[in-house]
Amino acid sequence: MSSKDFSSLVFLDTETTGGDQKDRVCQVAYEYQGVEYNELFKPPLPISVDAMAVSHITNKMVEDKPPFEGSDMQTHLKKLLEEENQILVAHNAKFDIDMLAKDEVSTARFIDTLKVAQHLDPDAVIPRYALQYLRYYLDLDLSPQEAPAHDALGDIRVLVKLFERLYTKMAEQGMEHDAIIEEMMRISREPRIIRKFNFGKHKGKMVADVAAEDPGYLQWLLKQKIEQRAEGQADEDWEYTLQKYLG
Repeated sequence: MSSKDFSSLVFLDTETTGGDQKDRVCQVAYEYQGVEYNELFKPPLPISVDAMAVSHITNKMVEDKPPFEGSDMQTHLKKLLEEENQILVAHNAKFDIDMLAKDEVSTARFIDTLKVAQHLDPDAVIPRYALQYLRYYLDLDLSPQEAPAHDALGDIRVLVKLFERLYTKMAEQGMEHDAIIEEMMRISREPRIIRKFNFGKHKGKMVADVAAEDPGYLQWLLKQKIEQRAEGQADEDWEYTLQKYLG
């Protein structure tokens, strides 16, 4: 890739019937080489009320839509992501990758902007790393009309702006283009170290400080996370973080 050549990046977001293992996509949007693709699909199970409250996509809105499986979009996206040099870019990428895999769309090369944003904030200054939070915290230049929240198309427009901001920050550190992309992919593949609690009795404290002051809490939380994984609710980032600090 030449300098600042983003032509191999596929910026993607999905809206789904819910966040559980059984759930499926009901909207897919992506941008590739400056062209936006956006479609609603009828999923093989109803959209949950919780999901509707977030995305505002109702079962009535998709009742006459085709399924994602077998659609032109699925065929196009599958072909794109199977090409050797294409890289999927998504926020909390594992979620979207897992959802797409249920419809036989897979990729081995991806960048997770959530993990990259967290990595570039070593002092945990940013309170949260949710896409819409970063949109306003970082003052990304997008109006509500350009990028409505919790809509897959709106979210990829925010995603592109966020990626550009993260890329620029790494370039300012002296990294070359190819090195930036490779480092982003490396960060995205590995579990992330969570630096600050955003819940519980230690909310707002650095995990390193809690490890020194109250290691028993970390041991208890790790046990909880292991039990949740056994129930199909894995949280590899917290498990990795707690194991690191507990030695």
